[in-house]
Amino acid sequence: MRKAARDSRRDPTESQEILWEALRSGRLAGVTFRRQHPVGEFVLDFFCREAQLAIEIDEPMDRKQERAADERQRDIEDLGIRVLRLPRTLVDTNVSEALSAIEAALGESEASA
Repeated sequence: MRKAARDSRRDPTESQEILWEALRSGRLAGVTFRRQHPVGEFVLDFFCREAQLAIEIDEPMDRKQERAADERQRDIEDLGIRVLRLPRTLVDTNVSEALSAIEAALGESEASA
């Protein structure tokens, strides 16, 4: 998984690059995120260890892909990690709204701690 994560960091999607610029170095609420972070058998797009929050950017998908993504999300959540899935189009067209959704999810983490 580490090699897969490293390879993904070298060749990010445009959406991942956009979101990483906003999240890196504690730029969002002073919280640290890692990108393309391996957890178990998964490589998470973005991960905040302190909040146990994964951010996944979803590409448009058909029903079969949606079912697989839902199952992947359940498996990640079974590891004690909350998952916030953001549509790629949201990140590409309105990163401010995407960041607001992430901040809200971080606030939920603080409230439950």
